[in-house]
Amino acid sequence: MTPYDSVLFDSDGVLVEPPAFEIQAEAARAAFREVGVDDPDQRDVDDIVAGVTVDRLREICTTYDLDVTALWKARERQDERSQFEQFRAGSRARYEDVTAITDLDHRFGIVSNNHHSTIEFVLEFFDLKPLFETYYGRPKTIESLELKKPNPHYLERALADLDAESALYVGDSESDVIAAHRAGLDSVFVRRSHRSEATLSTPPTYEVSTLHEVADLVAD
Repeated sequence: MTPYDSVLFDSDGVLVEPPAFEIQAEAARAAFREVGVDDPDQRDVDDIVAGVTVDRLREICTTYDLDVTALWKARERQDERSQFEQFRAGSRARYEDVTAITDLDHRFGIVSNNHHSTIEFVLEFFDLKPLFETYYGRPKTIESLELKKPNPHYLERALADLDAESALYVGDSESDVIAAHRAGLDSVFVRRSHRSEATLSTPPTYEVSTLHEVADLVAD
């Protein structure tokens, strides 16, 4: 018998294709334009896109004399808009191997660093909502940056929702692996094409190439 009664999944890079960095960078530039900055430094754009902290966000806003809340609201709004457009245009898709988990007799959840509203969109757009009993993205607030993985906060909430005795977390980044271990979970690192060269300093419990292998891990 499998030791896991529940499985939690990241979304981007695991269930659906991740957003292209340049698309997110253009959304960040649109956010800067929205608050009156037409030519932001590329490093500031890159940092807004990739793992910005609250302190770094404040530093960027000080540089341009911007209200922190105004810039972040614009960033989140533009980023969400660009993601919805990509999905609707077909330039981001659901991975075909998601079908591998549909017949498993486990309770499933999603924990993502993406917006909660974007996870809701993905579940509706790709008809995945019946598969997942609980799901968490982050609210579009500055405070939510403190709760992103590798913080295990939302993993722990999802585990409580599922009343899981033993669960597995499936992700595609080192922060996913760290968050899983901090929550007391075994981890699966999915090495898809966009992670082919990734080097992890924290080893996952398992490493796979597809969700078919995840299904084999947890199947009775």
